[in-house]
Amino acid sequence: MASRLLLRVLQRALPGGGRAAARARAMSAGGVPSDEEQATGLERKTLEAMKKGQDPYSILKPKGYAGTREDPHIVLSINKKRLVGCICEEDNSAVIWFWLHAGESQRCPSCGAHYKLVHHDVPH
Repeated sequence: MASRLLLRVLQRALPGGGRAAARARAMSAGGVPSDEEQATGLERKTLEAMKKGQDPYSILKPKGYAGTREDPHIVLSINKKRLVGCICEEDNSAVIWFWLHAGESQRCPSCGAHYKLVHHDVPH
C-alpha cells in the first residue's frame, strides 16, 4: 500500500507522469539502434559474415553427411588430430570416443561410420 502511494506521488511530481521524459530521451537520437548498428568487435564481424552467407565461427548446424567412405562426416580442426565422439545408434546413451587423424577418412570402431578430418583456419 505504501509503495503504491509513493509511486503515485512520484508520478504526479514528474512532468507528464514520468512517461513523456523517457519516451523523448529514447527517440531523441532517432530511435533505438538495431543489432547491426550497435554490434562491435567479433559480434560485428560475425553479423557481417552472416549477411554474406558465411559461417566463420561454426554457429549454424553443420551439413549432414551419409557417413560412408564416399561421403564421410567432415570434422573441422585446427590441429592434425582431434578427439571425436560417435553416438552409434540414435537412442544409445554411450559415446564411443576415438582419435581422428588428418589424411584419409577413418571408421568408428563400433558402428563403422566414416569420419574425415579437414584443416580449418581460425577466422580472427
